[in-house]
Amino acid sequence: MPAKKAADSAKAAVKKTAARGKGAAGEDAGKKDAVSRRAGAAPGKPESHTALVRRARRVNRELAEIYPYAHPELDFENPFQLVVATVLSAQTTDLRVNQTTPALFAKYPTPEDLAAADPEEVEEILRPTGFFRAKTKSVMGLSKALVEEFGGEVPGRLEDLVKLPGVGRKTAFVVLGNAFGRPGITVDTHFQRLVRRWRWTEATEPDKIEAAVGALFPKSDWTMLSHHVIFHGRRICHARKPACGACPIAPLCPAYGEGETDPEKAKKLLKYEKGGFPGQRLNPPQSYLDAGGRPAPPLGAG
Repeated sequence: MPAKKAADSAKAAVKKTAARGKGAAGEDAGKKDAVSRRAGAAPGKPESHTALVRRARRVNRELAEIYPYAHPELDFENPFQLVVATVLSAQTTDLRVNQTTPALFAKYPTPEDLAAADPEEVEEILRPTGFFRAKTKSVMGLSKALVEEFGGEVPGRLEDLVKLPGVGRKTAFVVLGNAFGRPGITVDTHFQRLVRRWRWTEATEPDKIEAAVGALFPKSDWTMLSHHVIFHGRRICHARKPACGACPIAPLCPAYGEGETDPEKAKKLLKYEKGGFPGQRLNPPQSYLDAGGRPAPPLGAG
């Protein structure tokens, strides 16, 4: 190939590559602007704190309309049952816990009963929840602590609850919010995933997430906010395949498009009552049943 022709060919290739690069950069910029608009900011500008507060509260209001029956998905009749069930829910589903605890509480209805139980018998009951030896140690230990330090009653203060074996801040706030009516934010895996997708915070540590999100809402909203977010995470905004195309709050979500956007395909990803399936509680609140929710099957029902 003549030298001049080879040089011209090389120049043309460079121009083509540059043009392709500009096109890709333009596409990236377009995507960033779309994300900015979804986050409530002008294209190319970060979202202000005021705009973030407004968007976060709007998300919560819309979730409240989508899940007016949101509730804790662990079955319980008293604070003792709730704290035990919450400890057991680590590394398993609320459904599995709900299928297991009826036998546990039938045999050991009080902290005194569980504290004095035969560990091997408790382990056998808790086996379906996984990590049953560690969980047996925790629930028997917290029962003993309740008997010896709190007169057999579950305390209603955060600083007391976190002293119980197996009870951290997440468990404590579940108990405070749902057994004592004291506001708290439950930062479980669903909550962590969604608030980061929504860009409410970039924090990764639960206590920092709790503080950052808590600052966006009045304290009176914290408990129900937790239920709304967790319900949405379990039903629609899943970890691996979020159903973006079936999500009612998609216009407010900076992460729209991470999951399936085709409406029909997205509908097939919906879980629990949104997908026509049973929920996680054997004995759910009447409001949930009135809204079309179905109770979970008992252990061994198939």
